[in-house]
Amino acid sequence: MSVRTPDPDWNPDDEPVVRPPANPGWLSDLELAEVRGRLPLLYVEAVPVRVDGLGQVTEVGVLLRANAVGEITRTLVSGRVMYAETIRDALFRHLEKDLGPMAFPLLPASSVPFSVAEYFPMPGVTPFSDERQHAVSLAFVVPVTGTCEPRQDALEVTWMTPAEAVSPSIAAEMEGGRGTLVKQALASVGALP
Repeated sequence: MSVRTPDPDWNPDDEPVVRPPANPGWLSDLELAEVRGRLPLLYVEAVPVRVDGLGQVTEVGVLLRANAVGEITRTLVSGRVMYAETIRDALFRHLEKDLGPMAFPLLPASSVPFSVAEYFPMPGVTPFSDERQHAVSLAFVVPVTGTCEPRQDALEVTWMTPAEAVSPSIAAEMEGGRGTLVKQALASVGALP
């Protein structure tokens, strides 16, 4: 007996044949494009920081990268949460992917984010936009204690003071409105100048 609530135009004969994927937690490029056109996706984002002995933020790490059209932009550690992956595991995976295995992030004791950012494909709905999709992102401030050597598509990690990180010039270089997210992050830990 099915407990599924059918869509109004659902027909049981329309159900696709389900085959186990090669990687059960990930989507192919084609599947991802289809899902992005139909559903919001869940992401995690991290604002990497360095802290002093009293736990006060002294530096903020911002990634420099080339986007899909070859423009150099600034961004934060971010990525999708895979099926059956915990928020903490996704956060750790993306921190290691973007900052390298020697970054030694100190994941927050609580999985409650400082902000939930909602990205829309059309600008102006919220301060955040992503032309590819509608995405919901759980954002965390994460202290890192090790050496950061970016991997994947990041070119470098730039460390700057909190005042520099929230400056209008840096905010203008941040993609998708992430300058606003950096301000929210620093406000959440009492580090705004």
